Amino acid sequence: MLSSVLPLVLQALGNPDLSVSSVSTLKKICRECKYDLPPYATNIVAVSQEVLIKQIHKTSQCMWLMQALGFLLSALPVEDILRNLHSLITPYIQQLEKLADETPNPSNKLMVHIFASQTDHFPPIKALFELVTSVTLSIFQQGPRDHPDIVDSFMQLQAQALKRKPDLFLSESLDVKAVFHCGVLSLKFPEAPTVKSTCLFFTELLPHCSDVPPLARVVQEDGKLLMQAVLEGIGGGASRCLMDQFAEVLFSLNKHCFSLLAMWLKEALQPPGFPSSRVTTIQKDTFSHQILRERVNKRRVKEIVKEFTLLCRGLHGTEYAADY
Repeated sequence: MLSSVLPLVLQALGNPDLSVSSVSTLKKICRECKYDLPPYATNIVAVSQEVLIKQIHKTSQCMWLMQALGFLLSALPVEDILRNLHSLITPYIQQLEKLADETPNPSNKLMVHIFASQTDHFPPIKALFELVTSVTLSIFQQGPRDHPDIVDSFMQLQAQALKRKPDLFLSESLDVKAVFHCGVLSLKFPEAPTVKSTCLFFTELLPHCSDVPPLARVVQEDGKLLMQAVLEGIGGGASRCLMDQFAEVLFSLNKHCFSLLAMWLKEALQPPGFPSSRVTTIQKDTFSHQILRERVNKRRVKEIVKEFTLLCRGLHGTEYAADY
């Protein structure tokens, strides 16, 4: 069936008069039959890339086409996802680099243009961002531990999007909850650069709880998971060199989600042995009260976190911790 239908749909993609019907049909095929499509993936990507470069379709159809490609790529092995994704986004990156070179201000390079406020560039960039997000989430579903570099880059991309264009997270096509959960998972990676990028993602995300409803919703529903992951890292699960980054996340939680953080801390620190069997209930209560009291002085929060992580690791007062 697919071998008969797909060639007709792909041929129709090149006809502007059949734009809506051809793109919507391909999107439906890629959504409903994505696990049957790997043998056709190379051809679908090649034809889609050609019509995107030629700008045959209007913006809305381009976005549908990107969504179709997201469904398609999500069913492929990681190596094939990366190869096809690189092929798809390279022309866009080249166009953006050209734009960056044309700007009179040499400091306004690639990321500024990607997330700038120019309305002319926003729709295709939005589609590209959603495509990259969708296929990267599929890598997480397959197991991200073998690809810390991808996770690192993904978290940096999400952080920059939040910083430059938080409106991207208002899109119904973006699975904000999935991105948030991927961030929580990434906090537990052993690679320090990946964890640093993930902490940056959360410190950019939390201030938008007040103006981006999907972000406010996911923090309210799942923010406790974020705080628990941070406490696990402080408790000994992460390298001591990352404590400043974890403190930044705690500080941001306290600043933007104070009442929730107070409740989460009380619940999370109650079980014996969490985040470390070396700290007493009194020490945990002291830590909680100290954190909640500091909503302005970030440096003091970093000091509190460093002191508590030494207690959790049994290093407080030791010569080993003297230079920490």
